[in-house]
Amino acid sequence: MSEVFVLLAEQPVLLLFVVIGIGSAVGHIRVRGVGLSAAAVLFLAIALSAWAASYGIELEITEVLGTFGLALFTFCVGLVSGATFFSSLRRSLGPILAVAGVLVTSAVVAVGVGALLGLSSPVVAGAWAGAVTNTPALAAARDAAGDASSPTIGYAVTYLFGVVGMLVAVSAALRSRFDDKDTPPTLVTRTVRVEATDGPRVQDLEEMHGDRIKFSRVRHGEQSPIRTADATDRLLLDDLVTVVGPSDDVEAVTRELGHASSHRLEADRLYLDMRRVTVSAERAAGHTIGELDLLHRFGATISRVRRGDVDVVATDDFQLQLGDRVRVIAPRERMREVSTWFGDSSRGLSDITPVVLGVGMALGILLGTWAIPVGGGVLKLGSAAGTLLVGLVLGRVGRIGPVVTAMPYTAAQAVAELGLLVFLAQAGSRAGAQIGDAFTSGEWLRILALGVVVTSVVAGGLYVVMRRVFAVGGTRLSGIMGGVQTQPAVLAFANARTGYDARVALGYALVYPAAMIVKIVLGRVLGGL
Repeated sequence: MSEVFVLLAEQPVLLLFVVIGIGSAVGHIRVRGVGLSAAAVLFLAIALSAWAASYGIELEITEVLGTFGLALFTFCVGLVSGATFFSSLRRSLGPILAVAGVLVTSAVVAVGVGALLGLSSPVVAGAWAGAVTNTPALAAARDAAGDASSPTIGYAVTYLFGVVGMLVAVSAALRSRFDDKDTPPTLVTRTVRVEATDGPRVQDLEEMHGDRIKFSRVRHGEQSPIRTADATDRLLLDDLVTVVGPSDDVEAVTRELGHASSHRLEADRLYLDMRRVTVSAERAAGHTIGELDLLHRFGATISRVRRGDVDVVATDDFQLQLGDRVRVIAPRERMREVSTWFGDSSRGLSDITPVVLGVGMALGILLGTWAIPVGGGVLKLGSAAGTLLVGLVLGRVGRIGPVVTAMPYTAAQAVAELGLLVFLAQAGSRAGAQIGDAFTSGEWLRILALGVVVTSVVAGGLYVVMRRVFAVGGTRLSGIMGGVQTQPAVLAFANARTGYDARVALGYALVYPAAMIVKIVLGRVLGGL
């Protein structure tokens, strides 16, 4: 075996991909629906490095690769979360502040319990990062402590319970999911015959229902052609109109206008056609649907947008991104023109937009080196926090002049996962030789005890605050727990248990960016103590 270790020691890139490949395969193994996912790469790197150390051979993936992988991960997370993060700040500031409070409390508890257990500050910082399963926080702790090994050892010992403990908490939250009061509405399409005589405008009706509904087709009179609905259209007696939205809102607008018709305008393709189109042309990305002015450009409208696996009603202020799939309704003779204008290519799902990736990463890394005066010292955000913040801003802006500043959702997720795997492999290889000392000395028991306390504080605090203070349903709470833990394995578990209920993903996206930023800052603070 020593010959194999010698080869891996001489070929760090080979070592990197061996660890990623085998570790990922192990991570896909599930016991009762639970697997280690990306964390298996970390544990495999630690195990291989420790095994090689027993032969006197040092296996280590270079630090530059680890920094590169981490920056890729945090930047892409920022890109896909930007719009959601800033909108959630306006709508859900209370829950986000509560998340920050729970994490700060857990850090204070970690310092106190760590002191009682006789653990060093770098170990405490790493153990806290592992207990909240956040690799960027580990990187921040290592940088602030000036010690790459001790925080990683603490992280590796506590990480597994950080995952398992939160899975138990999610299971507890989901026990009450059948009593949730915040079940998301299902989008339905209905044709309504107008009986109202006051000639209501389409725009007024949409605004009255908080833009939760969308009028897509209208026919004025029995002999008139079906056409796309305009915001300025007035609905007259005996008109037929198609409305899309949540079932409750569609039911309400049906009662206001008249009654559900046996006719289905959406099934009549004589005048209008309907097609799912992928946004792959940069001219369409980064603009709101209203800015595209499709009605006057093509006589077309968009009724729904699918981003990832979630469908939403297409409102005028919804900003399109590369890779979005839009449901377009347009005159039959112009549908091909509309499709060509949007691009409708699989490239929209996979283009990594190199200009945005290069410039954004560079700006984020520069921001991370900026020394911020704090008290008598300085605080540097580090490359992880810097790239995350720049990614969030670029994801929110969407477009600067002719340049699209976001990346397709699918491509960004793939790049983020690759970056995470590279960082985990590097971090594990660095700590493998030293972790043996922690286990032989018995220190690992104290580190594990600290991790159990921290994870329990976070899980228990979230459950009490979200359920009692904000009355969050169990399904959405499971997503919030995964987002606060910044743990894909928890998200996957909750999705599997709920049949991919949209509330899980919404809860996860609501708190993930804020939790990521708070954890990186706290990691630096704990590492610098």
